[in-house]
Amino acid sequence: MRKAWLVPAVLLFAGCASKPPPTWQADAHGSLERYSTAYLAGDARVAQAEFARARSGLASAGRADLVARAELVRCAAAVASLEFGACPGFEAIRADAPLDEQAYAAWLAGKASSDDISRLPVHHRAVALGNAEALPDIEDPFARLVAAGVLMRTNRATPASIVIAVDTASVQGWRRPLLAWLGVQKQRAEQAGDTAAAEAIGRRIRLVGGER
Repeated sequence: MRKAWLVPAVLLFAGCASKPPPTWQADAHGSLERYSTAYLAGDARVAQAEFARARSGLASAGRADLVARAELVRCAAAVASLEFGACPGFEAIRADAPLDEQAYAAWLAGKASSDDISRLPVHHRAVALGNAEALPDIEDPFARLVAAGVLMRTNRATPASIVIAVDTASVQGWRRPLLAWLGVQKQRAEQAGDTAAAEAIGRRIRLVGGER
């Protein structure tokens, strides 16, 4: 199976054969999927429990590479939601992480070198080089939203890329990143003096947030 970076549905099976995975791997995969779903939906309690379960299963097998990838899924989900803090879970295992994972971590942090970019998945390289216009070419919605987050983190986001991020989160029903990106849209409308647009976005934010 091909390596599909930071798409939780296939992440843990990167490079595996066609035979069914061992139970520990399948269980960890399921937990990571549920983590991603809960986190992007804004359910912090479920997300935390599922990630802990996934990480524990991978660590029990002694697979530092898979633990590193799982930590990067968590870091990427945060970046997609415009939460630009540190990535302590990955840093704790960085020394044992493969070079590709280290490169991806550097990119998520907005600190990728040219060598790091050459190690990224092909669909992320153009955006990593600063080409925001390449964002729509990323087919997977999660990967697209992560790339948009990195553009924002590195001050390279354009109005068009923000719209793409909002639309991506909206289509997927991902409340946490949608609220974050709508907040960016509202702020920019206010800065531009577009009161009508800012008020409309504010109403949408309240709708997404469950306010009546």
